[in-house]
Amino acid sequence: MTALLITNALLVDASEPQPRPGSLLVADGRIVALNPAETPADAERMDAQNQWLAPGLIDLGVFATDKPAFHFGGITRAALMPDGRHPLDHPGLVERAAKGGKPDLWVHPLAAATKALEGRELAEIALMQAAGARAVATGRARIADSGVMRRVLSYTAARGLVTIVHAEDEGLVAGAVATDGEMATRLGLASAPAIAEAIAIARDLALMEETGAPVHFRQVTTARGLDQIRAAKAKGLPVTCGITPAHLFLSDTAMGDFRTFARLSPPLRSEADRQACLAAVADGTVDMLSSGHDPRGPEDKRLPFAEAQPGMAGAESLLALGLNLVRDGLVTPGRLFALLAANPARLLGVNAGQLAVGQEADLVLIDPDRPWQIDTKRMAAAAGNTPFDGLPVQGRVTALWKGGVQVR
Repeated sequence: MTALLITNALLVDASEPQPRPGSLLVADGRIVALNPAETPADAERMDAQNQWLAPGLIDLGVFATDKPAFHFGGITRAALMPDGRHPLDHPGLVERAAKGGKPDLWVHPLAAATKALEGRELAEIALMQAAGARAVATGRARIADSGVMRRVLSYTAARGLVTIVHAEDEGLVAGAVATDGEMATRLGLASAPAIAEAIAIARDLALMEETGAPVHFRQVTTARGLDQIRAAKAKGLPVTCGITPAHLFLSDTAMGDFRTFARLSPPLRSEADRQACLAAVADGTVDMLSSGHDPRGPEDKRLPFAEAQPGMAGAESLLALGLNLVRDGLVTPGRLFALLAANPARLLGVNAGQLAVGQEADLVLIDPDRPWQIDTKRMAAAAGNTPFDGLPVQGRVTALWKGGVQVR
């Protein structure tokens, strides 16, 4: 493979808060030097023209392998949730999922914690780990049985795996499509109290404290839940949490005209909770920013709100919406790429996510100021179900490399 030298770039990753001028040399699919003093005579050269050069995004917790959307959004690796027509509860299914995007996208399957994701019997976690599973997940719902959840955490701790959990108490959210509040009442929608999240988090924090198992709460979206995560971190527990841009930039008022594109799981929250989520990103409580990419066609969305399936196509807009956090002064560019790349890489145990010698050359070139508009009719995703339709944004991927090979 011919070496590649990218010059005149602004290097951005979690190691420094602000972009820094520099160059980067790639050979044999890996980063071999930053600001190299010497380069191979036959190296291909690219002038970045003062654009940002950053690690490829690692999207933790997607529900579909949607390569065009991922490449548009600068995503080079995606951790695939175990939910699907065939839950990822068998080594063969995990192995097949892991091959689904290669060579220009790496899919990291998340193994189902229980057989058929039914929450009753442990799946073959060790065999799925051997087949390529990078972590274990409970799926779209939590495991209701505390005894089963304790066994899952004990086993994954022994295997050195992180368990990725959904945080909503099933007894409180059964049948609900919205969060309790003025908007749900006005629309006449079945709703659940926001405390359903905190109750679920409290149970799992108690179990992880007993077992010592690392746990990642895929989405924490309420002030009370985030306070629990802060307290757990202060105690030294191995806990992390994530969020999607939808819960940072939208409140439950986005459902005002029964827009099914705003039907999400967890549901959109109050404005007070949204502000608490922004504060948690700013103070470091939130560890990862993910798209929750879940493309849904008309058969799932062109229905009455209560009958529509939850989910949004978020991969294409993840980076641009994340850059809003930088413009609003909530995070530095370096912190943004900790949320988007370095921290997900650490959880999955992959050699990517930073601009460092020896790392795989998964790279994205970004014009952070280029304007564009999110348009559901023009999206690259398998479906255009985004609640951000029509929103003007800034920040566009101009080039993308997977393992040193340009894929966009």
